[in-house]
Amino acid sequence: MVSFSVDFAPLTAWWLLALVCLPAIALIAWAVVSRTRGAVVRAGAAAALALAIANPVINEEERAPLSTVVPVIVDRSQSQNIGGRTETADAALEALRDRLSRFPQFEVREVEAGAVEAAGAQTETRLFEALNTAIRDVPPSRLGGAGMITDGQVHDAPADENGLPPGVPLHVLNDGRPDEFDRKIEFVQAPRFSITGQPVPMTYHVVDVGRDGDAGAVSVQVFLNGELVATDTAIPGVETPLDLTLDRAGANIIELAVDELPGELTTTNNRAVAQMQGIRENLRVLLVSGEPHSGERTWRNLLKSDASVDLVHFTILRPPEKQDGTPINELSLIAFPTRELFVEKIDDFDLIIFDRYQYRNVLPSLYYDYIAEYVRQGGALLVAAGPEYAGENSIANTPLVTALPAKPTGVVTAEAYFPRISDLGRRHPVTRDLEGGQAEPPSWGRWFRSVNVTQPEGVIAMQGPGDQPLLVLNRFGEGRVGMILSDQGWLWARGFEGGGPHVGLYRRVAHWLMKEPELEEEALTASTDGQALTVRRQTMEDTVGPARLRSPTGVESEVELTDNGNGIFSATIEADEVGLYEITQGEFSTLAHAGPVDAPEFRSMISTMELLAPTAEASGGSIRRIVDAAGSLRMPSVLPVRANAVASGNDWIGLRTTDETELLGVTRYSLFSGFLGLALLLLVLSGTWLREGR
Repeated sequence: MVSFSVDFAPLTAWWLLALVCLPAIALIAWAVVSRTRGAVVRAGAAAALALAIANPVINEEERAPLSTVVPVIVDRSQSQNIGGRTETADAALEALRDRLSRFPQFEVREVEAGAVEAAGAQTETRLFEALNTAIRDVPPSRLGGAGMITDGQVHDAPADENGLPPGVPLHVLNDGRPDEFDRKIEFVQAPRFSITGQPVPMTYHVVDVGRDGDAGAVSVQVFLNGELVATDTAIPGVETPLDLTLDRAGANIIELAVDELPGELTTTNNRAVAQMQGIRENLRVLLVSGEPHSGERTWRNLLKSDASVDLVHFTILRPPEKQDGTPINELSLIAFPTRELFVEKIDDFDLIIFDRYQYRNVLPSLYYDYIAEYVRQGGALLVAAGPEYAGENSIANTPLVTALPAKPTGVVTAEAYFPRISDLGRRHPVTRDLEGGQAEPPSWGRWFRSVNVTQPEGVIAMQGPGDQPLLVLNRFGEGRVGMILSDQGWLWARGFEGGGPHVGLYRRVAHWLMKEPELEEEALTASTDGQALTVRRQTMEDTVGPARLRSPTGVESEVELTDNGNGIFSATIEADEVGLYEITQGEFSTLAHAGPVDAPEFRSMISTMELLAPTAEASGGSIRRIVDAAGSLRMPSVLPVRANAVASGNDWIGLRTTDETELLGVTRYSLFSGFLGLALLLLVLSGTWLREGR
């Protein structure tokens, strides 16, 4: 395409040319008015000279037409993975490419949007954001229209119906089927925090979308941390209350699963998840000291320093054999409330500690049986033993012996030694990474006494002199028992020979006894951080098999776990979906949720025309379904149309063409340059001279 235009390139400044020409114009005008001979010829000569100085130029421009940009946005969000929508979108995109390829004036820009790039970072379908990014460098005059292939569940549709510049039509091709229906379950109210052991009031509802009629009551299963804890009944469309009690502190995952509706679109949203932090009320600990000693204060200070612990501490200062005739009303100490503590309220305690306690008829023998039964039913018992455990009045000679993991031999070893972590202890979460325990000898102070035992049960986590058991951890029935077979831990608290990690050791033992999930020897946990899903298997075994991973959309895969040493096996994979992941390994299973629990992507899975219809119609475009009830693809034709013409019909969509061009080059021709200009000037001046010579 070639076009011409005239321009000026003056040989001097315009103001200077005007300064010279204005007097000349005035003189010529006076000559013409006064009918002076040769005025016209003089005027022509002056004009020719002025034009020569103004230097008129002819521009020859070579231009090429610019293409019309047509962005096509393809929805790749998780809702597209159901009902065959991905296959439909791919087929529609291929058909659209074929139709647009027939018109070379169209420049197609394909953009895939809505895919989960990082779990938690992208939980919405934002197609208009992708559209604006695709046309950021394109002027509105070059836009011929835009296309979207989506199910209609878009979360950034413009509220003012202006999604594109004026005059640019938007054509939406909905890849969902018109007869879709779905059942979903949602939490209506679920607190983020709750106190363990107390009922948590929640509400939820079941909704049948796209289906008329009464479905009747449906069954809802309630899972807490992967375990089925209740089965409820709900009526679709009606809010249903639910009371649930958290059994542990820390992160808890509550999951609701509703029965499948035959023929529904997807079962992905047949499960609802709520994450809740369990908060323990103050732990009730009963510390019974047999006699005052240096380690007693260590236990008391440790427990009293923890604001979450309610401590009940008794020291037996006046056993029955020390009757001295002092009247009871003159004693400053209260009587030991044995029945209240060990019969009536024993189940109120989370942990019972016997610190160098011995059997001296303060507690009837029957009470020791109560304590053993308390442990068997799920309680926790810690025995911090000293020389008394090897004597005649040892609590091992009471009915409590059934719960104790080790029996004394009657020998007390009195020699200096370093407490050492055993081979099993290096894998046990209580002692695995105790500070200073990995060196040889350990980087902590020595102890000087230990109680020898025989027939230890459970895990020997630490060893004393001659590899004798020093810390024994065992399960008894539903409860747990721990034994520290030395009363020398206070040396670490006093900083003897540099001290040692007595706070960490004692607290871990106590929390393991109270079934802290993080201290379980055999556990499978999973956590997410952005796009990374980390699976962690904690075990006392040397090897473990692979873990099975089930994604939110039901895709199953196998994950190999890497040995990190000391009983930890883990793997980190990419969480490319938002929702609940289920991980199993052997007999263990756990759950991890990637992204927000109430992600907008899963609130509604039914394809819809309502969200994008106002924007498409306001732009002069169209919105239509490209799949019929039988599942057949029906694509419209594509036609180029003029700027102000109608841009859609029953079976076609129109894209407007642009008149914009691109300048390829310019050739300039000066009228008064070279011999031609000189000849014209000479001709005019000669004519003036001839006329004046007559």
